[in-house]
Order: sequence, then C-alpha cells, then structure tokens
Amino acid sequence: MIAGIEVAPSILNADFADLRAEVAKVATADWLHLDIMDGHFVPNLSFGPAVAKALRPYSKLPFEAHLMVTNPEVYIQPFKEAGVARVLVHPEGTLHLHRLVQQIKASGLEAGVALNPATPLSMIDLVLPELSIVLIMTVNPGFGGQSLIRGVLPKIQQLRQRVNADGINCRIGVDGGINQTTAAEVVAAGADFIVAGTYIFRNQEAPAQVIATLKQLGAAKIAD
Repeated sequence: MIAGIEVAPSILNADFADLRAEVAKVATADWLHLDIMDGHFVPNLSFGPAVAKALRPYSKLPFEAHLMVTNPEVYIQPFKEAGVARVLVHPEGTLHLHRLVQQIKASGLEAGVALNPATPLSMIDLVLPELSIVLIMTVNPGFGGQSLIRGVLPKIQQLRQRVNADGINCRIGVDGGINQTTAAEVVAAGADFIVAGTYIFRNQEAPAQVIATLKQLGAAKIAD
C-alpha cells in the first residue's frame, strides 16, 4: 500500500529570471528537484552547484540533484556543499554504479538511481536495497515539456512488485510528461513520488493547487 504521494517540482521549467520567487511558489511540495545537465550525457545544459547553493537559503524543502552527467563522481561533494540532501545518478554515466552509490551514501547523502526509458530494471539489481529512490524516466532525458512514453508503465509495475515482495524501503519516482491524466496512470502503476516541471510551473492554476491535486492521487490510491 502506498503511504502517500510525494511531489518534487523540477525547476527546469521555472522562470530562471526569478528563481527565488519560483521556489517560494512550491513551498508545499516535498522535495525540490534540480535537473543537472552537462550537454554531453544529455543534449542540453542547465546549471550546477552554484545555483543550488544560491537557492538553498530561500527554501525549507530538501533538495535533490538529478545528475544527467558523465562522470557524476566529481559532482557529489560540490552538491553536498551546496546543501543538497539526495543525489540521483544514471547507470550509464558511470563505470562503477555500486561504488558510486556507496560514495554518495558515505558522503552523508541519500542515494537514488534514475533509469532511462530503454534502461532495464536489471541494471539496479545489486544496488536496489541501498537506494532511497528509483526514478523511472518516462521521457528521454534532456528537455522538459515532452509527452509520457506509456510503454514505460509496465516497468513501474514490475518495480513496485519487486519492492513490495522483497520489503525494500525505497520510493518509486516517475519523471517526464506528467499532467493530471498521466499522473493518475503512473500512480496506478505503483509510483509514489512524482517529479513535474511544466505541469506545475506553467499551469493556469497556482503551483500550490497543482501540488495538492497530485498529492490527492495518493488518497485515491489508498481508497481503491
């Protein structure tokens, strides 16, 4: 049974001219999601630890850094010093995933792994018990505003079945193409952590209302 849905707004689709105000709008969320892109692992550039450090005094939310980068090992300490609480990495970005997960945890941070749409769950067999979250990408990473790839939904279901069967204390997150319809689909598949950017920051409704709507999906799931 899902205890509750956690929501993490991605500032990738926020107004970068006024990030301080944008972060204030999502104070009712559970985490703040930072998409870090190096222009190599994904075809886009975003920002680095300096932006996280600059925003840290203006939000009470824990920050998570989603490292869509090559050689993520070199970014762990800089993001820790910037005030990030959790780091998520991609298996393809490193030669030694288990060692990297241990490095993240040894630094005092929570560790998570993000899986691209075509990356199988078997990639995290060894490290799954060490993770606080697995982030299932329902778009190919690099850009916001994409449509959810529904062919990934069975992967969410399979991961939920394994986590439940093995009693693993790990959140299942989904990132990509989230709106009111797709959010309900991924929660029904087993997700309990939702990352959303465009849907939260570029919605006609206030971000706080959108976040509340997403969290209500958890209550509906429990009711089922």
